[in-house]
Amino acid sequence: MEKSKIQMLYDAYIFKAVDVGIDEFSSLVDGSPSSSPKISNGLVSGQAVSEITYIHIHECDHFSIGIFCFPAGRTFPLHDHPGMTVLSKLLYGSLYVKAYDWVRDENSSPRTNGLAGTVIDGIFNAPCEPTVLFPRSGGNIHSFTALAPCAILDVLSPPYSDDYGRPSTYFLDHPIPSLPGYALLEEREIKLQYDLVVTGAPYLGPPLDVAEEEEDVC
Repeated sequence: MEKSKIQMLYDAYIFKAVDVGIDEFSSLVDGSPSSSPKISNGLVSGQAVSEITYIHIHECDHFSIGIFCFPAGRTFPLHDHPGMTVLSKLLYGSLYVKAYDWVRDENSSPRTNGLAGTVIDGIFNAPCEPTVLFPRSGGNIHSFTALAPCAILDVLSPPYSDDYGRPSTYFLDHPIPSLPGYALLEEREIKLQYDLVVTGAPYLGPPLDVAEEEEDVC
């Protein structure tokens, strides 16, 4: 069976940052990161971002595709993906990931506090295999900390939607010393531009023809 254009483009074994318009190696022009993403030779300079930067590629009712570029030292706080399956691929760099799943999650509606078990607590270095999380397994609640400049491709199915009961909720985790591998999670309020700064950059990769895929999936 012939592969779809999306599957070919995002094949984990051949996919590189340059394929989606990011130059992971470019040096800084003036020696310092910029608050606005720099574009050189038609590519976003991955080494030149000073804040977490989101590159939006595509979204429909059933899935979304985008890339987060991180400067070293930045953290994306602990957050969930209610009712969602997420494929993540580290394109370059080094990333510390902490991920949890709820313990005895019998409720289909999003949770805001409770006991969770650790699923991932480690460092990922590119190149590495993609990871997949599911609504109730695989580390649905996770945080990222960039140990070096890096970029993560995310495919979310379905995407976040407040209207359809899939809001993004942020959490604090409180490890339990007497119960290693578990923590109490509680909802936290995130103040944008203070607790979490995310800027945007244009998608400079090849155009995606997803009309046929949307007819099949969406």
